Amino acid sequence: MKTILVPYHGTDECEVVVSAAVTVAKKFGSYIEGLFVRALPPIIAGEGVSLPGDYLVQIESEGQQKAEQAERAYNEIMHSLGVSHGGLATAGEGLTAGWIAKEGVEEQVVGEYGRLFDLIVTGRVVRYADFDWRSTCEAALFESGRPVLLVPESLQTSLGRRILVSWNGSTETARALAMSMPLLSLAEQVRVLTVAGAMVSGPDGEAITQHLKRNGVNAESVHVERGEPSPGKQILAEAASFDADLVIKGAYTHSRLREMIFGGATSHLLTEAKIPLLLVH
Repeated sequence: MKTILVPYHGTDECEVVVSAAVTVAKKFGSYIEGLFVRALPPIIAGEGVSLPGDYLVQIESEGQQKAEQAERAYNEIMHSLGVSHGGLATAGEGLTAGWIAKEGVEEQVVGEYGRLFDLIVTGRVVRYADFDWRSTCEAALFESGRPVLLVPESLQTSLGRRILVSWNGSTETARALAMSMPLLSLAEQVRVLTVAGAMVSGPDGEAITQHLKRNGVNAESVHVERGEPSPGKQILAEAASFDADLVIKGAYTHSRLREMIFGGATSHLLTEAKIPLLLVH
C-alpha cells in the first residue's frame, strides 16, 4: 500500500480521514495524495438563452477559492502530523504527501483516478449536504478496482492492530483478503468470522484461516450462530467483542439494488460502523 488517495473537502470529518490515511501510510512508507474535485458549473440553458459572462466568472472564482482553502487545510494537517511534501514520482522515498485538484463529478473522478492508487481512504460526511459521501464511497468500490477504507466520524488510537475479517465464502471477500494482505500481515491478531446462514458457496472460515496462517498471519477462526436480526449487526457485535480496530469485508456480495430494497450487511456497516472498514467489491 505505497500509494493512497484521499478525497478531501475541507470539512471537519476530513481531518479524521487524513489521520487514518497517515496511520496506514506510516506502516508502509506511503505517498498520500489529497484530491479536491471542483464541481462543474450548473449551466441550464435552452435555445436562445445565454448566460452572463460575469456569472460564469463568479462560479469559477468561487470554485478556485474552495480548492485553495481545501489545499491549505490539507497541508496544515499534514504539517501538524509531521508528513513532508512529495509527489507520486517520489512514492518510493518514504512517507510523503501531495495534492491535486480536478474538475468534474466527484464520484466519476474518484472512481477513475483512484485506479492509480493502492488504497482509497474516505469518510462519512454526514453534516454537510453538499457532499454525498456514500456515492463517493460506492463509486470508489465499483469503479476503481481498489480497496476502500471507510473511516467513521471519530477514530481510535490504533488501526490494523486487531482485525476482524467478515468471511462469507464470496468472490468479493476473497478479493478483500488478497488486497488487504499487507495490513493482515502486520496485525497483532486477526479473527476470521463466519455467521451461520450468511455464507455462500465457497471455502469455510477454518480453511481461510489456514490460508492466512500459511501467509504468516496470526489468525484464528470463529463461527457463530445467527443471533442478531441481521448479519451486519452480528458483525459489529463480534467486532466489539474482539476489540477490533478494523473490519475487512467484501462489499455488496448481493446486488446493490437488492441491498437498497431489502437491506444487507454492507449497507448496515456503511452507516453504522464505529470503526474503520476496509471494503472491496
